[in-house]
Amino acid sequence: MLSYLPLWLFIIVMVSTPGPANLLLMAAGARHGFRPLLPFLGGLIAGKLALNIAIMLGLGSVLMVNEGLRLGFTIASAGYMSYLALQGWRGPTQADDTPAIMGAKAGLIVHPLSPKSWVMATLAYSQFAATYEGVFGHYIIVPLSFVIAQLIFHSLWGLAGALVGQQLRQSLVMHRALVLVTLAVILWAVLQ
Repeated sequence: MLSYLPLWLFIIVMVSTPGPANLLLMAAGARHGFRPLLPFLGGLIAGKLALNIAIMLGLGSVLMVNEGLRLGFTIASAGYMSYLALQGWRGPTQADDTPAIMGAKAGLIVHPLSPKSWVMATLAYSQFAATYEGVFGHYIIVPLSFVIAQLIFHSLWGLAGALVGQQLRQSLVMHRALVLVTLAVILWAVLQ
């Protein structure tokens, strides 16, 4: 188990730090509260699991050698996450005004379109899983570790947003500030 400690530390740092998914969760939590985020959270986890499997099967290598595909991916990624972030521009919503945009389908494609998610999954497989032997070490430990970390840290980002939203429920400035921070992180990720 000690041989997996570096992998787990890497995953904790990567999943717990600000990135497009965490900031979307925080902004949506501030706007809608935590409970309406659960389908979106489930979609995020399922999408990251699918991404991990795709990278494990070699999709990351295909993307890295094809410049046009990589550029298209980057544009689609930035566009979709910016679209999700801009949903909070109007400010807080009423209980019956929670859009379907925060559903499982919306969450399902966030990680596959996130450059940060691709980098962290690629590094997890190339730097850690490649050194492990056996089916468990090579094919199960990395995706399972990401799922557990996401359940914990994505939930905390959504809860933090919900708490901020409760304190500043009618603050249009706060909601727009969260949107702008999210857009800045997306732009930063695209320019990397």
